[in-house]
Amino acid sequence: MKPELLLVEPMMPEIEALLDAAYTVHRYDGSVIPSNVASRIRGIATGGGTGVPAALMRTLSNLEVIAINGVGTDAVDLKEAARRGIGVTTTLNVLTDDVADLAMALMLSAMRDLVLGDQFVRNHQWGVGQLPLAHKVTGRKLGIVGMGQVGQAIAKRARGFDMPVSYYSRRDLALPDAPFVPDLQALAEQSDILVVAASGGAQSRHLISRDVMEALGPCGLLVNVSRGSVVDEQALVELLQQGKLGKAALDVFESEPTVPEALLMMKNVVLQPHRASATVETRLQMGQLVVANLGAHFAGVPLLTPVQSI
Repeated sequence: MKPELLLVEPMMPEIEALLDAAYTVHRYDGSVIPSNVASRIRGIATGGGTGVPAALMRTLSNLEVIAINGVGTDAVDLKEAARRGIGVTTTLNVLTDDVADLAMALMLSAMRDLVLGDQFVRNHQWGVGQLPLAHKVTGRKLGIVGMGQVGQAIAKRARGFDMPVSYYSRRDLALPDAPFVPDLQALAEQSDILVVAASGGAQSRHLISRDVMEALGPCGLLVNVSRGSVVDEQALVELLQQGKLGKAALDVFESEPTVPEALLMMKNVVLQPHRASATVETRLQMGQLVVANLGAHFAGVPLLTPVQSI
């Protein structure tokens, strides 16, 4: 008999086909799961943004493993999972390149006004009006908040633009070509562009505070490819409106998919719908790793990319 699995967030058709072949898959639609079904579910496949709602987790008395299609774990109660002996996995090491690529794309788009230029051409303004001059990216001082794999991948790409890189992280990694700055506000003050690549969760909520953004200043650019909760979104909006922060380029928001109306109206903001890992190639790799982690669990062998218990 196939193990029974709850699919909380849809995945690529190719991946769902693999899950259907190996498991009895129940597709979660947000409604209450009948108790006779809930008691049979042994595994969950979900996304990093959706995770596993606490109320849902409580109903699954025989849950053994949660496979997250992403790297974010803030939407899963890891302490409760550890208490119950539930294994949790992510798709670690798979989406690093895509997230770093998007960070650079957002940086270039914001500094060079690519969205405005696109609209300018589409609205038949070329030859009629004139766009203001944009700003150079090469040589700009880059500060990175969070120097894990994504942060280091962004730094690697930035060096191709001759950007001096400094970073703030939980500890000094003693990197040979990027100085550690232990004070986040000081990092923002010395940077032209600040890229947020820190993990989400309670420990980093509003890490990018009003003071940090004011230190980045009226000529500064804030790029966020981590989690919306890391940035004080209300302060961000106010500082952009007041001209105390120059620009923002955002892939994530505090209350997704809701985006503050004020941000939608600003020409100095570039917005994306939380799609840093949204390429065909990476989503296939991520899904395959979800399938492999679930397979490892039910085969009784070590998980490939387990989350450490907290």
